[in-house]
Amino acid sequence: MNTSSAIKLNETSLSRLGNNVRVPNYDRHQITNGIVHIGVGGFHRAHQALYLDNYFHQNSGSEWGLCGVGLLEFDKRMRDALNSQDCLYTLVERSPEGDRARVIGAITQYLFAPDNRQAVIDTLADPKCRIVTLTITEGGYYYIEGSGEFDANHPTIQYDLQHPDEPIGVYGFLTAALDRRRQQGLAPFTVLSCDNLQGNGNIARKMLSAFAQMQNPELGRWVGEQVAFPNCMVDRITPATTAPDIKMVAEQFNIDDAFPVVAEPFLQWVVEDNFCAGRPDWESVGVQMTSDVHPYEMMKIRLLNASHLLIGYLGSLAGYTYVHEVMADQLIRQAVDHLMAEVTPTLQPVPGIDLDNYKNTLIERFANPKIRDQLPRLCLNSSAKMPKFVLGSLRDALQQEGAIDYISLTIAAWFRYLNGQDDQGNPIAIDDPIADILTQLARSSGFDPKPLLSLSQIFGDLSQSSRFVESVSNHLHKLYQFGAKQTLVQLFSK
Repeated sequence: MNTSSAIKLNETSLSRLGNNVRVPNYDRHQITNGIVHIGVGGFHRAHQALYLDNYFHQNSGSEWGLCGVGLLEFDKRMRDALNSQDCLYTLVERSPEGDRARVIGAITQYLFAPDNRQAVIDTLADPKCRIVTLTITEGGYYYIEGSGEFDANHPTIQYDLQHPDEPIGVYGFLTAALDRRRQQGLAPFTVLSCDNLQGNGNIARKMLSAFAQMQNPELGRWVGEQVAFPNCMVDRITPATTAPDIKMVAEQFNIDDAFPVVAEPFLQWVVEDNFCAGRPDWESVGVQMTSDVHPYEMMKIRLLNASHLLIGYLGSLAGYTYVHEVMADQLIRQAVDHLMAEVTPTLQPVPGIDLDNYKNTLIERFANPKIRDQLPRLCLNSSAKMPKFVLGSLRDALQQEGAIDYISLTIAAWFRYLNGQDDQGNPIAIDDPIADILTQLARSSGFDPKPLLSLSQIFGDLSQSSRFVESVSNHLHKLYQFGAKQTLVQLFSK
């Protein structure tokens, strides 16, 4: 098909789309935005917004519509795409069995904070806003990993404390709106973190309360007492949208969409049922509401997210580009199996989940060739991911005197990756907020992991475990000496 003849996506063109595309059959103009979502990216659009789109197909005239908010200059592209398409976009679920497309209509408004900060505060302060959901990445919480405390000295935090009416960061906007609600005698909204952090609601509560306390002790107390912060676990592999994805949507589905999103068929959301201003009947569309999310998020973070890091580092060193290519390499696939087996004894029992089946499903999901998930996405911001996805398992395994071979391998592979060259000598781009420090230490210390392990903001006191340091050191030596694949051959023959 000639992509230039594709139909530009907007409300008026929905009726012209082909029968192979599912479109909203509800009246979007009858929806009130009861939810504000901060950090509209691919994941949110393939996950929370999809659940709500399913909900609106069952509940017309709903009060749980989505207003999306972008805080960063980086979000301009999303602003331009959504605002040119009446906030509609195409979601394509891709599997070896085929591709399924649907247009999602759950987001009915998009605000770009740098254009109008006051409009964002007004929307958050409006009594119609009853839930604020967040996908702001692991690094967006200003949480000091080594101590668990709030990073009060971060420039964004300092700026927002000094400019409460013109904030730039998430806590500045939330507290400006909550303070206005408090002064007007209005109930607060629920803050629902949807990021890959164990105890994401607990972390959001602690960090936002600390910020509010610094701004106004009375407000800080009110936030701590009145605002609900449910924990939740989210899961769906959603690669970054690429130019070939945009072309595929035009060619296969005849839709001209500036920013579609592709995702795997698998979808999961487990939410702690703790809301202070009501919520949608999410159970009706497959969300699992529970009193305790912890076992589910621990399972997902320690099995899926940790495996993603090992795949990212070993795959990059071996010269691969995509996750499914890495999973076709039996050596690395076997290493992932071993990592999952090593982590499993650190997990709690998970109600309703067969862990062996879950792990097998993960391997199938990683191997899905249609997703074309790129390794740099997995390795992005590793300094924030490593403590949250890997080090909890390591601490528990050390305490249990369990095996740590493959957990240590994951850390050694990261250190080798930080050198910035794969096993063939090709450059690797390191995308991390503290990339300068990490790459400098990796290059200057080479075989010796101790300088990197002494970064207490990442590793805390783990460098004091001689067993762990020795294990990382052995792996790192081999990775430098023999390369990723030969290191695995030697490891498996032990």
